[in-house]
Amino acid sequence: MKKIFIAISALAVLLMSSCTKDFVTVQHNSAEPMSQYFINESRMYESLVAAYDPLQWFDYCFGAYNDLRLISDIMADDIYCGGSNESDQITLVKTHYYSATPIDHCGGVWTAAYSGVNRSCVVLEYVDGVPGMAEATKTLYKAEATILKAWYYTVLWKFWGNIPYYDTNLTAPYFAPQLTADEVYENIVTKIEEAIDMNVLPVTPASYGRVTKDMAYMLYAEVVMYQNDESRYQKALDYMKEIISSGRYALVSDFKAMWEEAGEWGSESIWEINYTSVGANRGWNGGESIRAGGTVTPVLCGVPGGTGEFVDGWGFGPVAAHAYEMYAEGDQRRDGGIYNHLETVGGDYGFNVNNGRWQSTGYFNRKIIARINGNHDCLGDGNLAHCNNYRVYRYAETLLNAAELAVLLGQDGSSWLQQVRDRAGASYQGTDRDSILEERRREFLGEGKRYWDLVRSGKAAEVLTSANHLYRPNDWSENKKYWPIPQSEIDKDPNLVQNNY
Repeated sequence: MKKIFIAISALAVLLMSSCTKDFVTVQHNSAEPMSQYFINESRMYESLVAAYDPLQWFDYCFGAYNDLRLISDIMADDIYCGGSNESDQITLVKTHYYSATPIDHCGGVWTAAYSGVNRSCVVLEYVDGVPGMAEATKTLYKAEATILKAWYYTVLWKFWGNIPYYDTNLTAPYFAPQLTADEVYENIVTKIEEAIDMNVLPVTPASYGRVTKDMAYMLYAEVVMYQNDESRYQKALDYMKEIISSGRYALVSDFKAMWEEAGEWGSESIWEINYTSVGANRGWNGGESIRAGGTVTPVLCGVPGGTGEFVDGWGFGPVAAHAYEMYAEGDQRRDGGIYNHLETVGGDYGFNVNNGRWQSTGYFNRKIIARINGNHDCLGDGNLAHCNNYRVYRYAETLLNAAELAVLLGQDGSSWLQQVRDRAGASYQGTDRDSILEERRREFLGEGKRYWDLVRSGKAAEVLTSANHLYRPNDWSENKKYWPIPQSEIDKDPNLVQNNY
């Protein structure tokens, strides 16, 4: 499948935000006022591209690893933190332990997401004033930017809940009102509805990675289901039905092949965050880390020492043995999604291979880990330039969303659930919500979904305990739902109220 990469434009640099409260300002380092910059459609397109740019930052930016899949999964029960030892990447360890502080936390998520909000707001603020630009194109750009802004806010809402919220970029002193998590949700979901109702989002994007109607539908279902918003279940289900009936997607028969470079943007993909090593020139310092290109996550979660089709990695995000064992015999998702290094090297991986790694299990997330030649034709550091796209929304999730929403509405969703099971090639029983959640657990292992499913279903306190975990010393509790707000933000805005984490 041809992969069209959305590159960083010159304007992306001009709109780069800082790591502090200044994320709400536009850092325009030209003598030309922002209000006078957007003189044609080309420049506005650059601004739209810049709004997409922070999507790529979550893997590594400003000196920290913040891959959304990894940090979500290490808060759940099927993926461990890993790395060299308990002090390796302390922010990840503390996230894993539910012991993050306002200083030691995955703050790069905050920076990247608010940078995306900022850049999306620039598009929305200036697009109507661009001379010579067709009204239909302006409306499309507004719909795209609105969905992007909603997606970035969704990240912030899920991790922090009670966050500063704004729809128009701020002026000095750059303080936004801090809304409650419920208020943030209502803003997010209504903005998604507004963008969908514009009826301009394409079913086929002009280039892979841009917002589509189906991506917006999936985002809508995600936030509605996470909020447990019963008033919107039927609308979310209708959106899922529309995707299913469209015929635009199909489950990939070979689950393992889906995670190869050739499997990107296949028939099952609804939305991916693009990474490409070709021409990538990412480096480790400052702005070098947010250059367009590949991703470091495959190396971060890779197999120490490498073997066969995989190159040397750093051993983060190992898969728990119980997760590998939860699959029924014949379920292709087990070995299609998990690499069993024990079968390759024999023995106890943690003690006998590569001098061991912290929390080693011998099982690795095949959906992510670095493959031979996965960083081909990169110009910068090869560790930072692997191709693995981030599969955010897959058709399998559409089917399982539909099944779960149907059950929540007292309807029959078994046919959609069965399609996912049939593709897996193993027989599982049950069609109730718990059975669907377990199916999601098997289907999306290592994709950053499990933790959020446990929280929204009310199962987190029961499942995420030290007694159920080989390594975690702490239990999850309701006050762990929202991370502590970065201390740098609290210091800048005296009106911000810290989360009780």
